[in-house]
Amino acid sequence: MPQNHLQEHVDLIAKHEQEFLERRTRAERITDAIAAFAGNPRFVLAHLVLFAIWIALNTLPQLHHFDPAPFSLLATIITLEAILLASFILMRQSRLGRRADERDHLMLQILLLTEKELTAVIAMNRQIARKVGLENIADRPDIKEFSHHTAIDDVVQTIKDVIPPSE
Repeated sequence: MPQNHLQEHVDLIAKHEQEFLERRTRAERITDAIAAFAGNPRFVLAHLVLFAIWIALNTLPQLHHFDPAPFSLLATIITLEAILLASFILMRQSRLGRRADERDHLMLQILLLTEKELTAVIAMNRQIARKVGLENIADRPDIKEFSHHTAIDDVVQTIKDVIPPSE
C-alpha cells in the first residue's frame, strides 16, 4: 500500500478519535483527567507519602494526635476517595465502551460492504474466466459459492445454532 494512501487512513482514524475526544462534556473531561491521574504511579507514590505522614503525625509521642490509631478519619477519607475513584473509572470505562461499540459498528459496516464488493469481483472474474476458456476454474463449487451474496442473517443464525449461549 503506498505511503500516502496509508497516511490517509491514519489521518482519518486520528480525525475520528479527535472528534470523539472533542465531543466530551466538561464533566467527562474532568472525569477522564482524574481517572488518568489515578492510574499514574505518582498517584500511588503521593498516597504512600501522605499515609506515612498521617500515621507518623498520629503515632509520634511528642505530637498532638488528631486521628489516633486505628485512624478512623484516615479510613473514612480513604473509603470516600475509593468510592469516588471507582465511580470516575467506571464512567470513563463506560464512555470508552461506547466508543468501542461505535468502532465495532463501523467495522461491521465496512466488512459488509467489503463482502458485497468481493462477491461482485468474484462474479466478474468468473465471467472473464469463462470468456478465456477457463470454465473448469470458473465453475469450481467453492468459487461458484463465493460469487453469490452471503446472507448475513443466515450466518448469524448458524453461529447461534453452533455456539451455546453463555450462562
